[in-house]
Amino acid sequence: MKSEQAKELRHAFGHFATGVTVVTTMGCDKTTGAKRPLAMTANSFSSVSLEPPLILWSIDKNAQSYEAFAHNDHFAVHVLHAGQQALSTLCATRNADKFATAAWQPGIGDAPIFDEYSARFQCQVEHRYEGGDHQIIVGRVLQHDCQNESEQAQPLLFFKGKYCAVA
Repeated sequence: MKSEQAKELRHAFGHFATGVTVVTTMGCDKTTGAKRPLAMTANSFSSVSLEPPLILWSIDKNAQSYEAFAHNDHFAVHVLHAGQQALSTLCATRNADKFATAAWQPGIGDAPIFDEYSARFQCQVEHRYEGGDHQIIVGRVLQHDCQNESEQAQPLLFFKGKYCAVA
């Protein structure tokens, strides 16, 4: 697809409001080989099935953390609340230290899990599918929980290329 057409298609996709998630896994430092936590912002999250409990999300094959997500069996998805725009922006920034300020701990399969979220899903990869310039990852939910259950708790939303609030 020509770059102008791709830009127009991206703009059209942006008319679909989405929630914002941060997906985490464990990766390896390319120079030292040491394990290190990885995180990226994603709005491609979707529930798939209750039985078995499955979710999906997709990752651009050119993403900095693609190799780690393409090969690790465990990951966690954090659905963000409106107060977490800074975390979303940080996790969308290349080469940023995404774990410098947010409290986290190792979760299932050593996938990093943040202490703050609206909902969190710890998953094991069930399937990986080719999806053009993305890989679609289907995960089996091994554990899930929610925070911020009050009716005043607002989701972090993305619409037309910008963060927005529920009206």
